[in-house]
Amino acid sequence: MNAKAEQAAELPRARAQVRYANLTPMKARRVVNLIRGLDAAAAAAVLRFSPQAASEPVAKLLASAVANAENNQGLDPSTLIVDTIYVDEGPTLKRFRPRAQGRAFRIRKRTCHITIELVSVDSDVTAADGRKDGRRSTSGNSSTKGRTR
Repeated sequence: MNAKAEQAAELPRARAQVRYANLTPMKARRVVNLIRGLDAAAAAAVLRFSPQAASEPVAKLLASAVANAENNQGLDPSTLIVDTIYVDEGPTLKRFRPRAQGRAFRIRKRTCHITIELVSVDSDVTAADGRKDGRRSTSGNSSTKGRTR
């Protein structure tokens, strides 16, 4: 297993980070978990159509990481995969709202830091079943057997 980790460490990586994002870490983690392990184009498509508000800053961060990989390291954007993405808790802003009978109610405005690492792999490895053109085989699919087209 160590050999596999060493091979992954050798691959070229691009990194981007957003700090002090004005969204809660729990809400950001819901979106981040959707794109972990996907290639960059598929992750961008998932983020474009996800209804969560946290998908917009995560999509901007993904675009920034792809641009870093392309401009700083000369990597091909079609070979990039979301290898590591995580959300850390940032500082919490404390605000107060007036309540009845002179009391105050604390509002906690949570922030987070989001980090993404893209790794560049060969295009034939990115295909799901090893085909270089990215198409999947339907030979084992039972739903299409016996049908005439």
